[in-house]
Amino acid sequence: MLEIKKKILVVDDSALMRSVLCDIINGSDNFCVKDRAINGRDALDLILKNDYDAIVLDVNMPIMNGVELLKELHRRRFSANIMMASTDTMEGAKVTLDCLELGALDFIHKPDKAQDCRDGRFQEKFLRILTTVANAKKSRFVASPTLNEMKATKKIVELASKNVSTATKRNQIVALASSTGGPKALHQVIPLLPGNLSCPIVIVQHMPAGFTKTLADRLNTMCELNVKEAEEGETIETGNIYISKGGAHMNIVRKGSTNVIHYTDEPQREGVKPCANYMYESLRNTSYENILCVVLTGMGQDGTEGIKNLKAVKKIHTIAQEESTCVVYGMPKAVVNNHLADQIVPLGQIAQEIIMNVGVK
Repeated sequence: MLEIKKKILVVDDSALMRSVLCDIINGSDNFCVKDRAINGRDALDLILKNDYDAIVLDVNMPIMNGVELLKELHRRRFSANIMMASTDTMEGAKVTLDCLELGALDFIHKPDKAQDCRDGRFQEKFLRILTTVANAKKSRFVASPTLNEMKATKKIVELASKNVSTATKRNQIVALASSTGGPKALHQVIPLLPGNLSCPIVIVQHMPAGFTKTLADRLNTMCELNVKEAEEGETIETGNIYISKGGAHMNIVRKGSTNVIHYTDEPQREGVKPCANYMYESLRNTSYENILCVVLTGMGQDGTEGIKNLKAVKKIHTIAQEESTCVVYGMPKAVVNNHLADQIVPLGQIAQEIIMNVGVK
């Protein structure tokens, strides 16, 4: 039986770049380019008239650029599986996080020269990301919470923090893993946590080097807790959220009576670096007696093996994000299917469940 190829829209103002990207897509067994557009306005007309499995979107274009197109789709509450492919999606670029917050699912840095896109490593990475984006479930548009919705949710979280008993568990930590859809999900969890949370949080979000500091800095402006990119050798302390830097594996190691951050440079695991499995497994040898594992949206199975190995030696409680609220139901699904999830929780309730499990000071 002939498999139907997934239909792709390519949006780029460079004729040469469009041609090269289309060659890569059409050269795959799984995709075909259905349409091309030279700016966001032309793309918007096509998107509203046709159905695409994925859209490859440039940022810098005349008339309507990629960010403006995302804002327009956001305003219309229109669902589209979008992958950013731009020379602007460079290390630490603010525009990348803007695009992810506006609804883009993932991104790749496009070489300045179109011919460099023919490099085999770029093509492999491009098609891998496109596969994730195209296979992400098509559901109703989920807009970022409005100010009133955030206030209402905040009240629920505050009520939870007042009703929960002052933490009696000692030596606790929250260890969270996320991937595709994770940056936006983190924006709907981290800012809701109270400043008097009883324990620190460590996070592995699958992103390249440079992007994680930008993500941490942005979350820090929205949060009562201190959010930062974790630094080598720093002591983990309550009141802080530590996000693993991209391009290295974050471990938590015991040092005397404290626990500190330590990065290692092993190859990718589960196809990613940082890998949450390393983070979870490293917690086996720490002083933490109670560990809350949280697994949010993401492709693949990262986190499952690490949690399984951690559970063999530590007292843990695992929360998996509920399927309908995930951009990609991969990582949480693997946790659930391996019978490791103690709770399955919608994204909007993750923050309050973290509070109910670990308490406040």
